Amino acid sequence: MASPTSVVTQQRFETGYKSFVEWQANIENRQEEFQQHYDEYQPKTDDAAAIKQLVETRGVKALLIGENWCPDVWRGMPVIARMAEATGMTVRYFFRDQNKDIMSEFLKNGEFESIPTVVFYDGDHNYLYHFIERPMAASDDMAQLRKEILDVAPQEDGPEKEAARTKYREATAAKAGDWRHATLTEIRENLERALR
Repeated sequence: MASPTSVVTQQRFETGYKSFVEWQANIENRQEEFQQHYDEYQPKTDDAAAIKQLVETRGVKALLIGENWCPDVWRGMPVIARMAEATGMTVRYFFRDQNKDIMSEFLKNGEFESIPTVVFYDGDHNYLYHFIERPMAASDDMAQLRKEILDVAPQEDGPEKEAARTKYREATAAKAGDWRHATLTEIRENLERALR
């Protein structure tokens, strides 16, 4: 089972939204961003097959915590939705700000309410591992892009700083496809490690 002190009981897990479509129907805006990432992404066959085997043999399921304003959630949640479709995995979707008690169990570095957070359990509701925010490859790329684009831009507000922000957003958008694939690969590797 999950930790005896966890607020994520089997019953609480089941209270989350049951699908990406249901999540989309309950957000006020940003549906377009979620839909774009969903439409553009198809899991790699080997990642999907490996995770499907874990779903079928170990009952792996996931709880996703997010909010609709976060670009990492726009990019990451559709990966989880597509993964669920390709593998038969049960996923439950939760809003972070309405479920602070759940979020507090999975803080990044014990401090930050970073999203998306995806918590994986086996079929007996034993905690396996959790994924936070974005894959390591994306964090590395973003640090490099910040260094190359934002760190050399003027610090005071104005047209040059806004142009740098736009360039940074465009550069990260261009890498979104790679980051979506890196998300699922990282999840697969960590699940396999947790279930050895």
